[in-house]
Order: sequence, then structure tokens, then C-alpha cells
Amino acid sequence: MSACDGLGCCMRRVGPGDRFQDAVRPLRDSPAYRRYVAARLVSQTGSSMSPLALAFAVLEIGGGAGGIGIVLAVSMVAQMALMLLGGAIADHAPRSRIMITAHLISGVQQAVVAVLVITGRAQLWELVTASAVAGSVGGFFGPAAQGMVRQLVPVEMLREANALLRLTQNVIKVGAPAVSGVLIAVVGPGWAIAYDSATFFVAAWMLSRVRVPLTPIKNKHVLESLREGWSDFFSRRWLWIMVAQSAACCTPWLIGYQVLGPLYAKGHLGGAAAWGAVVAGFAAGLITGSLVVLLLRPQRVGLVACVAVSFEALPLAALAVHMSVPMLVVSAFVTGIGLDVSINTFGTYQQREVPPGMQARTSSYSLLGQQLPVPLGYVLAGPLAAAVGLVPALAGCAVVIVVIAFLPLLSSEVRAMRLPAPQPTPVPALPVEAAGAART
Repeated sequence: MSACDGLGCCMRRVGPGDRFQDAVRPLRDSPAYRRYVAARLVSQTGSSMSPLALAFAVLEIGGGAGGIGIVLAVSMVAQMALMLLGGAIADHAPRSRIMITAHLISGVQQAVVAVLVITGRAQLWELVTASAVAGSVGGFFGPAAQGMVRQLVPVEMLREANALLRLTQNVIKVGAPAVSGVLIAVVGPGWAIAYDSATFFVAAWMLSRVRVPLTPIKNKHVLESLREGWSDFFSRRWLWIMVAQSAACCTPWLIGYQVLGPLYAKGHLGGAAAWGAVVAGFAAGLITGSLVVLLLRPQRVGLVACVAVSFEALPLAALAVHMSVPMLVVSAFVTGIGLDVSINTFGTYQQREVPPGMQARTSSYSLLGQQLPVPLGYVLAGPLAAAVGLVPALAGCAVVIVVIAFLPLLSSEVRAMRLPAPQPTPVPALPVEAAGAART
């Protein structure tokens, strides 16, 4: 049964085929978005291979676990230090140009690292310096990228556009580390880093072909722009509440998953192979989460985000009670689903609610707030495990996540966060004569 809307078209029930057509609309209807996704995919293949290659490059020169930690920490600190400035610039300059420039600088930086590693001349301080450059570039790239999708598709396609972008990137994240491992084993980490360098240059060229509509922007002093960004961020109570929740939950999650989890796997699961299966399960969950958003299109953003964040406790609790590897993989898979659904729905809601001219600055405060406690968490992870024991530390991280995850729902503004319901697909109405003939 169809119900006429009185405007010369009818609304039909949405079936699986219609859902698929709606899901791929951004790719089908926006050439600029297609080029943007392709460029990000090319860059992602290198970026997903590079961390493993860099870690082995540090190990090759005798840096050890401490050297790897320094390289990672320097990159994150440099990114956070420049993120607010990057957000201010990204709202007052063409975002595509910022991303192109960032890719070109990163390409040169990785090319230098590749040459040093391949020729056997790399030293730890050089890799640390290169990591600081990479983090600094990320401080500008991240806020600019946050606002790009909003410029490429109509607002009603944002949910699908974000989910498609994350889906394709998550697929790359599953396969690229495995390819990187083979490449490192066969020809060494330097060549994997060289590949990452090449992808930056190719992606920069592809981004140069993305036509983004430009809007006149009033030139302002950087400090004034930063004040405006802070005012916009802090005026949105739902936003800073969710950022505080993310920061408080993300830190114990990363401590447990990235630091304590591998230690547990080494001591109780037989080593890296078992933990690799857990990581693969998490990556598969991320892919599934993107598909969930595309097909089910959840609307209750606050509730979905809080429930999804609570799933981060599952793998840590599973480790604490000594579950088997298959159960650990399942728990990581569920966590991946929840995390990706949360990122997609909350990111889309933020893009809809924040004015286009404030996207980068407001997002830079959001990103900085979420990441600020993470480096301290990395530093404290070892002493925490030594002080209370590995298993109690994992259990404690899980408890903290569960307790904090649902606190934002005490706010009526968070409970009210919703995305609009998908509209039924309109189809042309039959002329009166044709309709009568069809009934007969």
C-alpha cells in the first residue's frame, strides 16, 4: 500500500535494495566526494603500514621498547601542541590546500626516514625528530579533514558519507598491517616506509583534483579565531560532556588494549599470534560497525554513543577473567562494532550541529580534549601494572570504562541528541489514467 504525499510522488516501503542505494548515494551523486575517498584510501594504505615498519626500524637500531615509546609519545605530543592552531587555520583557509600541503610535507619526511633506514644510517634521535614532524603535520591535517566531508555532500547525506569513508579505511586497516609484515620480513622496514612516502605524494595529487566550493572568509587574528572556537565548543554542553566522557574512557581503553593486552598475551596466551587474532577481530568489528550505520542508520546519538563506549570494557574484562582466545576475539569484535557506530553517529551529529565555518576549530578542541590524558596514561601503564598486578590493572580499567560510559545520559541535552529519521524513497506517481488502468 502506498500513501500519496499530494505533491505528485508517492512514498514506498524501503527494502534492502533501497537501503543499499541510499547508502551509496554520496559515491554515486558526488564526484568530488568520490575523488576525496579515493585519495584518503591511497594515503591510508601507507599510513596503516607505517607504524609497524617504524617500530621495527627502531628495534633494528637498538632502540628497544623504550625507543618505540618515545617515538610514539613525541608524535602525539607534537600533534596536540599544534591542533588548536591547525583548527584556527583550517576555518580560514581552503581545507583541501591544507591537506595537500600536509601530505607533501609528510611525503618528504617519510622519504628521508626511508633513505636513512635503508642505508643503515638511521639513529634514534633522527627517528624521534621525524616523528615530531609527522605529529606536527597531523595537528593541521586532522582539523582540516574533519570539516571536508561537510563541504562535499549535502547535509542529508552526511551519515552515509562518514560511514562509507570509515568503512573503506577500516577495510584497509585489516589488510595493510599484514602486507607490511610480509614486506618488512622480505626487504626490511625501510621499503615499507618508502611506500608510505609514495602514497602521500599520490594522495596529494588526487586531492588537488577535488573541487571544493569556497566561501568568503573574513580574515581574523589567530587568537580571536581560537577564542571563537572555544566559545562555540563550550557553549555546546552536549559536546564537552561527551568529550570528557571519551577522554576518561579512551585512556583506560588504550592502556588496556595497547599496553597491558600485549603483555598479557605474552605471558598467558603464547605470544603475538594470539594477540594478532584479537586485533584482527577488533578490525573486523570496525568494518561491521560501518555497515551497521549504513544499513540501520541509528538515530539516538547520545544513547548509542554511551552504550557503544561501554563495549570497550569487554576485551579488558575478558582478559581479567582469563577467557579463551576465541572469546577474546569475539569480545574485541563487539567492541569494534560499538566503537565505529559511536564514532560515525556522533561525528555526523557534530557536523550537522556545528556551523561549517566553525567545524575545524570546534573539532580541534574536541580532539585535543579526547587525547590530552592519553600520553600520561601510556606513562603510567607500566607502574600501574607493577603496583597492583597485570590482571587487577585490566579489571580496574574495565570497571572505570563501565562506570563512566553512561554518566553523560544524566544530561537531558545528551539524551536529546538525535539524527533525523531516514526519509522514504520518493517515486513518481502514476497519472490518473495510468493508475486507473493499473487497478483494472
